[in-house]
Amino acid sequence: MTQSASPRAVVLFSGGLDSTTCLAQARADGYDCYALSFDYGQRHTAELAAARASVQAHPWIADHKCVRLDFDGMGGSALTDDTIAVPEAPSDTIPATYVPARNTVFLSIALGWAEVLGAEAIYIGVNAVDYSGYPDCRPEFIAAFERMAQLATKASVQDGQRIAIETPLIDLSKAEIILKGHALGVDYARTVSCYQADAQGRACGRCDACRLRQAGFAQAQVPDPTIYQSGADFPE
Repeated sequence: MTQSASPRAVVLFSGGLDSTTCLAQARADGYDCYALSFDYGQRHTAELAAARASVQAHPWIADHKCVRLDFDGMGGSALTDDTIAVPEAPSDTIPATYVPARNTVFLSIALGWAEVLGAEAIYIGVNAVDYSGYPDCRPEFIAAFERMAQLATKASVQDGQRIAIETPLIDLSKAEIILKGHALGVDYARTVSCYQADAQGRACGRCDACRLRQAGFAQAQVPDPTIYQSGADFPE
């Protein structure tokens, strides 16, 4: 790999709508982008196929790693435990699709790679507006992790280097995220957001991720390229 004068960023990249927009924003901000995906035993593995396809379509991505984690062995989430149903109705509480400590673990691994790369930033597409209520998507969590990161790395403690945690989508509605991505040239047809997408990446049209995505395209007045499973229907 040839050396570049551009700063480097590790970008958490699931292959979904938000992380793909975040990746495009990191590039627009002038970073060489190192994409980091996780195979954590999630039932919606179609998102990883989408991530790999997106990487192949964008040669400007400097590198892509997919790290295997055994979250399915731990259970506790509808995304990693087949005995827990994916909820298909809105909830006033944190839904069963919450994966315990997921973003804490993801960011920790990203922090390690960022330190090895000499990266200046980690980008994560968390959102605290149109989201499912996950506690590890809030600004308070990100601020706490960034403070911890300055205490946890040799780069920071010995060399005084700060690794910033960038959250360019955190205060945006889903419609605003889509409009931002549209302006950045993101092809949302490549992305998979559904929590129970089939092997072809077709969305169920019923889960929380589908509802938020569908409403976002409608509010943004941007054509929705999502391919849905036969018979998919959004609940009222």
